[in-house]
Amino acid sequence: MKILITGTTGYIGKRLIPILLELNHQLVCCVRDKDRIPEVVKNNENISLIEVDFLKENTLTNIPNDINVAYYLIHSMSSSATDFEKLEEKCAFNFRKYLEKTNIKQVVYLSGIVNDSNLSKHLASRKRVETMLQSNKYALTTFRAGIIVGSGSASFEIIRDLVEKLPVMIVPKWVRTKSQYIAIRDVLSFLSRAIGKKELYNNSYDIFGPEILSYKQMMLQFSEVRKFKRYIYSVPVMTPKLSSYWLYFITATSYKLAISLVDSMKVEVIGKPSNINKILDVNPISYKEAVAKAFIKIEQNSSVSSWKDSFVSGRFNKKLSQYIEVPHYGCFKDIKERRVTNEAKTIEKIWSIGGKNGWYYGNTLWKIRGYLDKLFGGIGIRRGRTHPTKLSTGDALDFWRVLYANKKEKRLLLYAEMKLPGEAWLEFVIIENILYQRAVFRPHGLFGRLYWYSIWPFHGFIFNGMINKLVRI
Repeated sequence: MKILITGTTGYIGKRLIPILLELNHQLVCCVRDKDRIPEVVKNNENISLIEVDFLKENTLTNIPNDINVAYYLIHSMSSSATDFEKLEEKCAFNFRKYLEKTNIKQVVYLSGIVNDSNLSKHLASRKRVETMLQSNKYALTTFRAGIIVGSGSASFEIIRDLVEKLPVMIVPKWVRTKSQYIAIRDVLSFLSRAIGKKELYNNSYDIFGPEILSYKQMMLQFSEVRKFKRYIYSVPVMTPKLSSYWLYFITATSYKLAISLVDSMKVEVIGKPSNINKILDVNPISYKEAVAKAFIKIEQNSSVSSWKDSFVSGRFNKKLSQYIEVPHYGCFKDIKERRVTNEAKTIEKIWSIGGKNGWYYGNTLWKIRGYLDKLFGGIGIRRGRTHPTKLSTGDALDFWRVLYANKKEKRLLLYAEMKLPGEAWLEFVIIENILYQRAVFRPHGLFGRLYWYSIWPFHGFIFNGMINKLVRI
């Protein structure tokens, strides 16, 4: 079958694509930015890439008419915590309006469990999107999932941060909220097996694991899998705002995402039973097994996707191409160059920078800068990186975003997502056995210039030390 994939660069999309390729389907993958193409879809004869922004109707003409099935995997496209509802509705409306003109037979939508009478803004938006996607021109199949447990998922990584960092936790009362999780492997099984199943046409199904757990129980079971002893005490005095700050400072989540999570965590997410497990022959695994399998992926460095690579994890909300040309005029620059004796070794070091590997020199100062960024409402340095040695365009890298990563061209370009009175780029490129390390800062006003001069003394030894480490064999 010819299948349209939306959300190609997202957490679910990146993992679903290889499964559909194994099933010998032909895929049409939508990307909003041609400069941000996942490795999983590059150079594959069974994949065609099209640039589509579902907020812009004129770009939808790139979608071919002969598609059979489409996956709608678009969620929370806005970087703002206030306008995502209108944007999600507009995306769904444009999607349906255009696909009704094609030969499509089925749309598969991944939503959230929406059985509580008092839904969060995000879950309410998911429900409205489901209504908007319904059409008499094609059949809609909706899977409503609870908390997704898998390496790189937002809920998994947040619980991991809390459990691994805090032996004793004083937590908000929402940790007692009941919820039903589902392992990422089971979500992918439901999605991939639904294609062409006419008994699923124009129906919705809650998909969930075999247990109903509170967030506290999830954290305790998580700690058991990790062989940690943890003590958790809930208190009623934490307001939603305090709870959001608590998640923001303890975990790698952004503040706007923390607000949305706290809003959702107050709502019970419990699924309604159906015969969907039997129809698709899926037997969802337990929470502990889901956590254990996630860590197998982590230990093997084989996590395909992470929520941290989504733009919602940082401040970036525009096309990468708008920043890929590093400016020259009106900028401050710190340029270092060193002769390279072993290009392969130096490139390996460059592609391994950040995360657990650190920045090779002055790591304590990098961490302090991350703490200060977090204190002033930035993303901090806790995002790390998805893979220890691989980088792709669009990836998050501590408080940077990868704008360009090409080993053949020996060039890596990063853009700062930290709180700054200006814009900052960091570039590494090797030309004729010379490594050029270039830090560029475009200040915004007087404060931006004062900021550059205040940190300039630190640049001298941090950037010198870093480039020296990169070229050292």
